[in-house]
Amino acid sequence: MEVLHTTGVSPGQGAALLAFAVLVLLWAYAELLAFRKRGYQRVHSDEESSPPPMEAGGPISAAEHAPAAAPDLSIANSGFIRCLRLDPEALVSSRDGLRAAVEFGIIMLWYFLADRTKVFPETTKSYSRDVMAFIFLGLTIVAWMTSMRKGKAPVLLNRSQTEEWKGWMQVLFLLYHYFEAKEVYNAIRVFIAGYVWMTGFGNFSYYYKTNDFSFGRFCQMMWRLNFLVAMTCIVLRNSYMLYYICPMHTLFTIMVYACLGLGSRFNSTHTGVFVKLALCVVVVFVCWDIKPVFYAIWGPFKFLMGYIDPRRPGDDALYEWYFRSSLDRYVWIHGMLCAYLHPWCERVLQSIESLAAKTRRFARGAMLLVAVALFYVWFEKVYRLPKLEYNKVHPYTSWIPITLWIVVRNVTPSLRMHSLGLYAWLGCITLETYISQFHTWLSTGIPDGQPKMLLAFFPAEYPLLNFAGTTAVYVFVSYRLFILTNTLKSVVVPSKTGPLMWRNFCLVVGGCGILYCSAWLILSGTGLRVKPALQDPSFRDAAAATEAFHP
Repeated sequence: MEVLHTTGVSPGQGAALLAFAVLVLLWAYAELLAFRKRGYQRVHSDEESSPPPMEAGGPISAAEHAPAAAPDLSIANSGFIRCLRLDPEALVSSRDGLRAAVEFGIIMLWYFLADRTKVFPETTKSYSRDVMAFIFLGLTIVAWMTSMRKGKAPVLLNRSQTEEWKGWMQVLFLLYHYFEAKEVYNAIRVFIAGYVWMTGFGNFSYYYKTNDFSFGRFCQMMWRLNFLVAMTCIVLRNSYMLYYICPMHTLFTIMVYACLGLGSRFNSTHTGVFVKLALCVVVVFVCWDIKPVFYAIWGPFKFLMGYIDPRRPGDDALYEWYFRSSLDRYVWIHGMLCAYLHPWCERVLQSIESLAAKTRRFARGAMLLVAVALFYVWFEKVYRLPKLEYNKVHPYTSWIPITLWIVVRNVTPSLRMHSLGLYAWLGCITLETYISQFHTWLSTGIPDGQPKMLLAFFPAEYPLLNFAGTTAVYVFVSYRLFILTNTLKSVVVPSKTGPLMWRNFCLVVGGCGILYCSAWLILSGTGLRVKPALQDPSFRDAAAATEAFHP
């Protein structure tokens, strides 16, 4: 088997390294200035006396009532440019942002160190149903005993509940990758559909209730979904589609935004909303079920959405994107429908609670009985199908177990009010745990490689010790990335559309362009620039020994 591999340093990697070096220097100088300032204040604090009180109408009062000067939003006076000019005031006030950027860069270096070098060894995956089940059940028991939370009101599909839902699904999704548990493939497909369902549900709920279609809010959402994956792709020279869940969520988020944002005046009527949902179904059918249309639409974007596994080179770069996105192409619309019907469902649950005790128990029992019966039919007729056959029916049936889970999880007020805090916490960092697993828990080894191996801190004869050690580092890194991504978002992307946003946009684009061109010139001059794809024999044995694994 031939393995396509590239050598050298890409201009993107060079630009990232240059940016990191500049940020480290600026941050170090900012910390030095802050340290000196604190020392100066301590020395002179006893020497300074309080100024005499000013009477009303004096200088202070006049300053308080003077109209505030309009902020200078020019590029030359931006905080970043002032930092580059080594303005002490700007550097000290920007310390938190600089510190976050430097820590983010250190984690990117850790990714590269753990996944692209031989500093840490690799070990092979081995599946044990018993160990995998023990880990999940043990974690669930710990969560139940230590992190049970009670909400203020029994709200259907409240935030804590959906975060918990994402959390326990993510744990099983990650264990599936770690142990290569192929026998639960169909369940993982349902879990991924659950994530996409929540994309439709959550975004519809927000836009429908707030009518906030501002470009600033949209850009913040795009930053949340794509900043980390974009930087990871640049630093590790990977394709965007290697992390296929990110483009999937991005696309379906944009489609929800377009559905409600276009003709938003029609959102106020039942007819308008249902017509929009029907049009979404038609658009999805045309763009996915008619395959030539899909390829015609995405062909020009092959540079972004294309992916070829270097261990299994082929000629259809868009196949991975078509396969992944088509599996869950309808379920986000079901999520939107559920969000729209949410108030009605709340009223139904409230009406059940108002019934007499005996009638109420009968109604709940009937709901559970119907849910269990439908789940049994789905399990026997759909879930137990072989992998390839299941993939064919999954786009049309994934909404069934999702809906049944919602019914069972919300059948009583107590179930709606309680959630497991540990899983809810993990649910908040699903994006970070998804991306980090490739490079600090598992191991890909080469650009665009699938995570076929495990990162190892200990010898192969200690698999559980290795699992514990790498998992601790992995979860810590993921949590820090969650914090850092949000910190940098608040620095770079304003929440409101206006001159500040466009100024920051120009700064980011201009800065990236300068860094890229500088890196390209340096790498070209030194002969270190990445070479075209070649057949690297160093990976042939590993590729021949492993069968491609599609998570």
